[in-house]
Parts: sequence; C-alpha cells; structure tokens
Amino acid sequence: MKMTEQMNSLFEKQLLAHSDVHNFDKDSKDVKTDNFIKKVLRVALKNWGFILLYILTFTVVAGIVYFDANTTEIFFSYNDKKMEVGRIYLGDKDIVAPRSMPADAAYPIDIEEGEVIQKVGTEITENAILKIKKISDSPVIVDYRVFCNRLLYLLLLSALWIVIFNPIILGRKLLVKEAILETVLFVFVFFVAAFADKATFFQSPFALSVVIPSAFSAFLVSILFGQHSAYLFSAVMGLGVLGAADFHIVPMIFTIATGVSASRIVRSIEKRIDLVFAGLIQALLACVFELVLKVIFNGDMKDAPFVFPGIAFNGFISGILVLGLLTPLEYIMNTASVFRLMDLSDQNAAVLRKMLVVAGGTYSHSMMVGTLAENACKAIGANPLLARVGAYYHDVGKMEQPEYFTENSQSGHNPHDDISPELSALIIKRHVQSSLEKAKQLRLPKQVVDIIGEHHGNSVIAFFYNKALQIAAKTHGGDTSSVSLEDFTYPGRPPVTKESAVVMLADTVEAACRSLDNPTPENIEKFIAKLIAGKIEGHQLDNCHLTFGELTLIKNAFLQILVGHYHTRVKYPNQKDPDADSKDSKAEETKRIEAAEDNSEKKEKAESESSEVEKKDEISEDSKNQLSESAEIVPEKDESDDDDEKKKTSGILIVDQKDVEGDDSVSPDDTTVREEDDKNE
Repeated sequence: MKMTEQMNSLFEKQLLAHSDVHNFDKDSKDVKTDNFIKKVLRVALKNWGFILLYILTFTVVAGIVYFDANTTEIFFSYNDKKMEVGRIYLGDKDIVAPRSMPADAAYPIDIEEGEVIQKVGTEITENAILKIKKISDSPVIVDYRVFCNRLLYLLLLSALWIVIFNPIILGRKLLVKEAILETVLFVFVFFVAAFADKATFFQSPFALSVVIPSAFSAFLVSILFGQHSAYLFSAVMGLGVLGAADFHIVPMIFTIATGVSASRIVRSIEKRIDLVFAGLIQALLACVFELVLKVIFNGDMKDAPFVFPGIAFNGFISGILVLGLLTPLEYIMNTASVFRLMDLSDQNAAVLRKMLVVAGGTYSHSMMVGTLAENACKAIGANPLLARVGAYYHDVGKMEQPEYFTENSQSGHNPHDDISPELSALIIKRHVQSSLEKAKQLRLPKQVVDIIGEHHGNSVIAFFYNKALQIAAKTHGGDTSSVSLEDFTYPGRPPVTKESAVVMLADTVEAACRSLDNPTPENIEKFIAKLIAGKIEGHQLDNCHLTFGELTLIKNAFLQILVGHYHTRVKYPNQKDPDADSKDSKAEETKRIEAAEDNSEKKEKAESESSEVEKKDEISEDSKNQLSESAEIVPEKDESDDDDEKKKTSGILIVDQKDVEGDDSVSPDDTTVREEDDKNE
C-alpha cells in the first residue's frame, strides 16, 4: 500500500510538473503571438499610406481585369469592315463561343459552348456572321476562369512589387509621392495593354507594342525619382503588360527594354530641350528592339509599314509629352529632379545673392564646399548635382547671425570672447535649425533638406566644449561635472546617404584647411586623412554605406581641388605690395620724427653746455678782477711769499684757460647739429 501511495504521489507530481511546463509553453507562445501581432500593427500604422495605396490600385486593376474577361472583343470585330461575308478572317485567334445560347425569335440559331464560330485564315460565312452578331448583342459574358487566373497573377505581382521596392534593393526609403506616381502609371499602362488588343489593328503581339506607353512612364519616373527606381518600375511594368496581354511574351520584353533604355537616356540630360533629343533616340531604339523581337520570334513583316512608324512616333511623342508635364509635376511633388536641381544651383537665385551680401564669407565657403562635394560624388558614382545644391544651401541659416561665424568676421573682434561657451555653442547649433526652417520656406526638395539637417550629424562642438571645461576647472578647482556634453552636441542625425556624407566631409575639410599655415600638397593630404578618420571614429559615417575604397576616392577628389585652390605663384617682375608705399612713408615719417627728437636732444645738450661755459667765463673774469685788486691792496711781502702767490695765481689761470679751450671745442659740434636740424626741416 505504501508503495502504491508513493507511486501515485510521484505520478501526481509529474502530472503537475507537466501541466506547469505545458502552461508555461502555452503562455510563452501567447506572448510571442501577441508580440507578433503588435509588430504587424506597428508596421501597418507606420505604412498605412502605402497599404491604402496598394489596396486601391489592386481594386482598380481588378476592375480592369473583370471587364477584360468578357467577350466584348467580338463587338469590335463585328463592327470591323473586314468582317464581311466572303472575306478571309485574319484575326489573331479563333472566335469561340463562350457559352451555350438557344435559338430565339431574333436569332433562330443555336450556339454551343466552346463552338468554333470562325477560324483564322478561313472564309467568313453568313452563318458565322449571324452567330457573332447574336453573341455581341447578348448581355456581357464574363469568363470567370480567366478573371480568377489574372487576379491570382496580380496578387503575385503585388507581392513582388513590395519586395522589389524595399529599402535594401531600392537603396533608400520609398516615398509616398513616388509610389502614387508609379501606381497611376502602372494602371494606365495596364489599361492600354488590356483593351488595345480588342481592336483588329492591335491584335498582333508585335502591333500591341505601338500603343504601350512604356517610354513615357520610364521618362517620368527616372527624371523625378532617379534611374534606379525607373529600372525597377520598368520590370514591374513589363510583368503587368504580360498579364494584361493574355500572357504574350513579346509585349513584356518590349516594355522592359524600352523602359530601361528610356531610364538610361535621361540620366545625363541637363536642359529641358534635351528631352526632344531623348525622344528621338528612344524612337530609334524602339524600332531596333521591335526588329530584333520579330527576328527572334519569327514575326511577320507584313505589318512593318504600320508597326515601325507607330513605334517611332510613340518614342518621340513620349519625350514631348514629358517635356510638357514635367514642370507641373515637379511643382506638385517637389522632387529633386535634375531640372529642379539645376534651377536651385543657379547662383543668381535670390537667397544666394542675399547670402553674398549679408554673409559673404559663408557664401564663399558654401561655393567651395559645393565644388568639393560635386567632384567627390562624381568619383564614387553618387549624385553630384544633388550634393552641389545641398552644399550651396547647407549654411543658409547663418544669415540670421553672420557675425558669430569666423568666415564673416571683418573687424578682427571675436564676439564669442564676450559670451560664455554655452551661449556660443547654442548660437552655433542654432544655424542648423535656422537653415532647415529657411529650406522649408523655400520648398526645397526633401533630399536637399536632409543634407542640410545631417551635415553636422550629432558631432560635438569641440572648441567651445574644451573652453567650457577649462573655465569650469579653474572656477571649481578642477571639477568639470557642471559641463554637459549634450549642450555642446549638434541635434541632427548622422548622414544616411552618400551625398549627405560627402557634404559633411567637404564642409569639415574646407573649413579646417583654411587654418593651415603651410598648405602644401603633402600637408593637405595628411590633414584630410586625419579629418576623415575623425569622422569615422566619431561614428558619423556608420549609416551612409560608404566603403573605405570610396573614402579614398573622396580624399583624392578633395586633394585635387584644394591643391589647385591653395596653389603658389612666381612673383612678377617689379611686383610690389599695394601697401608698400604707405608702409614706406610711415617708416620714413617715423625715422624723421626720431631724427628730429635726437637733434632736439643734442641741441638742448649743446645749449646747456654753452651756458655752462659762459658761466665759467664770467667766473674767470671776476676772479681776474679780484686778483688785480688784491695785488694793489696787499702789502709787500718777501720774495718767497711772492713766488708762492704767483704759483697759485698761475695755477688758477691755467685752469681757466683749459675751461675756455673746452668752450671752443663745443662750438663746432653745436654748429653741426644746427645744420643737420635745418636740413631735416
């Protein structure tokens, strides 16, 4: 019994443990499910605009497929003048009855489902005409099998579209306005491809290429949103044509080929008139593509007089239509198209001219940064025009307080010496936000605005930060905890595109190289490498996808421009400093003043010595008179006394004579000083 009770209790414990584990697993699965649902909802809320757009597009295309799946093409064929009794039917496919239809009073003819009413290449009979007319006058007949097949194909195409346009393949985040334009163009192309083959002229797969607006669509997408996006859209557009054209492969290949070629042609255009020449080139290439397809798929050349002129006209008119629609689309979508960027890079723009007047140093700095960034982007295959425009406008906010930036200092006084480092850093950081506000007022494209906001990243304003640390250390006895690093950090984010990163590097290099005392090529190269390494260590280039090879190309591009900028020249013959005359005159004036002062000192000295000599002369005369008087009054003495007195008198006279001679020796010097003084005067 005890054994049985122990086993029962052990079994109960195992059951409880198993139930606990099962409950734990169930709870963990519920938590994972909840987390997954939350992630899905978070993604849906974040991208609700794209989701709504794709749902709307799918609904519209599904409606096109629904109406395309009926037998209305027979109505077109019946109304065609070629559908006459006795003629040979030259349609693309046999006319087959979509369903069974009993005889009635209007048309006493029975029709069986699947019955071949008229074969291609056979003579049209009166019976066939009646059956075709009976079917065309009946209510719309929908082929639900075809409808469901195409609907499934559209679902797969939609999934492929989402995968192709993800940020990894596209290289950036898809814009909502970009998705709107592409979906509108896709619906337009799908509609044309689905209903054009209802007409007899376009029933051939080769003839259908005449009316497909693939070049027009690719032109617009490539100019407004870039070549890479246009390539991907051309692939999606070609697959859409495949589903719309009853899965004929020729229209699909033609659509992809013309879309890719059109995207490539407009890559390097710089003027709007170039679109006319782009249309001509596209017309020629489209004819070549059509000819190659006819050769590969053994196409008939009987329709060549109609097909080739039509395809050429399609390519040419596409360029003309894009030329007319581009300006309003650029304004509505505010895109960084090549033409919009060319307009913004015009140095006669009002804001740039104002910068030249208000903040001339900033203007010069921005122009040089634009040159550096453009040259570097060409070297790494980025968008040089976008980088140049971003550089032109990256410091436009400095116009609010230009005197606080070194490049605009003219008086030599630094206003930052009068304020605290914290306030200086606040003013310096403020120019980024001011530039962003000014960019939005000017309605600059988003790509340019991103460059403005990222050109300093979240780096530290090291000069004022170190200055604040020094002040705090002196004030608080070495304690620098009161200094916050955040107060000296730019509020932006590090660059996420190559163009933005290049502008950041160009801005840093251009400003720093101005402080070089000896800008030789070797010093400039070492300094550029040091600055780029500093940005890498500061994690400012982590998100821009630049490789070390591209950084080397950027460094070499900067070096090429800066070496030419800081070049030296041989002095021209008789070359003289414009300030040399004024400097020489000042030096001569200084020498003249010093000489005059020396002369005046010598003159005063000579006059003082002359007065002393005159005083001595007076004293000597007085002494002579006194001696003569004493000789008359003093009584006779013995000869010894007379001899002693003579000696004394002669001694006095000898001293006086020397003093007189000393006076004579001063006079010539005094005369010379006076002559020199006269000459100076």
